[in-house]
Amino acid sequence: MKKNMIETIVEGIEAIALIIRADFDEPGIHFFTPDSFSQQVAYMKHPKGKKIYPHVHALVSRQVLYTQEVLYVKKGRMKVNLYSSKRELVTSRILERGDLILLCGGGHSFEMLEETSMIEIKQGPYAGDNDKIRFEEKKLSR
Repeated sequence: MKKNMIETIVEGIEAIALIIRADFDEPGIHFFTPDSFSQQVAYMKHPKGKKIYPHVHALVSRQVLYTQEVLYVKKGRMKVNLYSSKRELVTSRILERGDLILLCGGGHSFEMLEETSMIEIKQGPYAGDNDKIRFEEKKLSR
């Protein structure tokens, strides 16, 4: 069975993660995140010759209260455990080369199933030890 190319993981009303699989390939511009998210994720596929004209982004004051991060798996395989804000395990997923995940709520942990390299993108500035709250890993009890 072919896995979903786009998967949104929600617990109750809390968005936990958005996964875009490597084989997603649709023409045009596709924004996957609501305007309210502090991290915006889009996929763009344009034909040869398409031009995106020069532009700058306006200075807009934003307040970021919660870090959202994007991971792009360049190589390897990894298991992602996704937790609610109550620190309860919601589900786990396997990410492979070319997959992208937006971690938009709750918590998460990772286990590398192969040697894995990835790119992480998140808002700054980095707050050091104040940026994370660590907790005990739990097993799925459903």
